[in-house]
Amino acid sequence: MIALDTNVLVYAHREDSAHHRAAARRLGALVAGPKQVGLPWPVVHEFLAVVTHPRIYRPPTPMVAALAAIDALLDAPGVHPLAEGADHLTVLGRLLKGGEITGARVHDARVAAICLSHGVEALWSADRDFSWFPELMVVNPLV
Repeated sequence: MIALDTNVLVYAHREDSAHHRAAARRLGALVAGPKQVGLPWPVVHEFLAVVTHPRIYRPPTPMVAALAAIDALLDAPGVHPLAEGADHLTVLGRLLKGGEITGARVHDARVAAICLSHGVEALWSADRDFSWFPELMVVNPLV
């Protein structure tokens, strides 16, 4: 299973993104292909917050359109929402120990823990923040 990070979804959604074409093409091919695709709920929440934010995008995506984009993605046959499981605190705690994961990195640890709990083989992200979690393979689909 391949999981998706927020930035890949934002780039694929926002036509004004410099990475829109590449992200939309890669995401479309992934969703149409044979691989199962995981969509962590925290990624969905962050996507909705980012694309509808008027200080980030002018004009921002209307919430109805942002929700429709997520609905369309989740309606694809191989796309599955991923949530915290019974082992979440154990996996999250393992990722957080060591003292270097604090503040905003806790969100990334949450996404990483969800992915690891679901046996995700790779997280597609254009963000280097996941390098803090060597247990999780991260692939930048835009390079």
